Amino acid sequence: MTWAPEGTAATNKPGMPAFARAYARWVNANGGINGRKLTVLTCNDRNETVDAAKCARRAVKEDAVAVVGSYSQHSESFFPQLEGAGIPYIGGYGVTKAEFTSPLSYPVNGGQSTLLAGLGKELATACGPVALVRPDTIAGDTLPPMLNAGLTAGGHNAAKDQRAAEDATEYSAQAEAALDQATADPGEKGCVVPALGDRTSTFMDSFRRTRDDYTSVRTATVLGSVDQTVINSTGGASSPYEGAYVTGWYPAANDSRWAAMKKVISEQAFSDTRIDATDPGVQTTWIAYSVFRQAVESLEDGEVTADTVRGALDDGLKVSTGGLTPNLRWEFTDKLASIGLPRLVNANVTLQTVKQGRLVAAKEAFVDVTKTLENADVD
Repeated sequence: MTWAPEGTAATNKPGMPAFARAYARWVNANGGINGRKLTVLTCNDRNETVDAAKCARRAVKEDAVAVVGSYSQHSESFFPQLEGAGIPYIGGYGVTKAEFTSPLSYPVNGGQSTLLAGLGKELATACGPVALVRPDTIAGDTLPPMLNAGLTAGGHNAAKDQRAAEDATEYSAQAEAALDQATADPGEKGCVVPALGDRTSTFMDSFRRTRDDYTSVRTATVLGSVDQTVINSTGGASSPYEGAYVTGWYPAANDSRWAAMKKVISEQAFSDTRIDATDPGVQTTWIAYSVFRQAVESLEDGEVTADTVRGALDDGLKVSTGGLTPNLRWEFTDKLASIGLPRLVNANVTLQTVKQGRLVAAKEAFVDVTKTLENADVD
């Protein structure tokens, strides 16, 4: 099963379940996995606790062998259901801390924690005062410590924390406050970091309208809050994102390592506008299904159940993602277990920038933020 919110007033990830269905069509058109047909169930969690629990109950009822490549902010609702049935959660979006603590979770990226820590580390040498605009939610509460861990690692002061409703239709008050905070030191060019998911574009619209001097500060954000589509829709090279730093989990979308995923989209979902190869949700779903496929292939002719898939992953299976991440293996002895994130096995991020309206790599190599996270206050 793959689930994600669709059609809500907050963050939506319709490309994730849509790509999961396309992936199943592609796999089955090419002989299945070890000759087995892949059946994908999808569910809309609607950004609601009750609906997230319904999705998990459906996974249990229909004997899903894994939940793969999904997004939900409501881990307190779905993890108890999955844990009770022994169903592994492979490659969630990394939006909740539980995804990095549950023994049944197998994350493929470092979640929002790594993105903010990596961004803070870069901004420490590029910015004066920093203002973070983030959702006023439980998930949003985890963002300031991570950004500040990166800023502190670079010898910078902590960011000003600006809370905002994640489903607002305008953000003029928050934009004004962020600008005031970022321009508090007239001798340095400050930075505004909006991390509002799908509502980041709404914030940036308010940001541009608030004051003519918005260009006096630099903007920076994380993938998932902005992608190439957003940059195009806000003016391309003349957008407020021009020159912005953006951290992501994976290589830039124009990297040749995405060729296999793009082939799946081309062959099975070319006309599906929900599926965008630049969307980190779609990219995460591709990687998560790659993990699932290798776990099933490792079983050879053995029975495929939630228990056997989980067993393959727990027995030290080393998964290759074609260079999109380091090789993945989930063990409880990893470095970040000491700070309460025992399932976080990939703390690498990429640094990208908006240049002439295009999101391109600012550095070719991955940046490992493990040591930065070790100094973060995650409680």
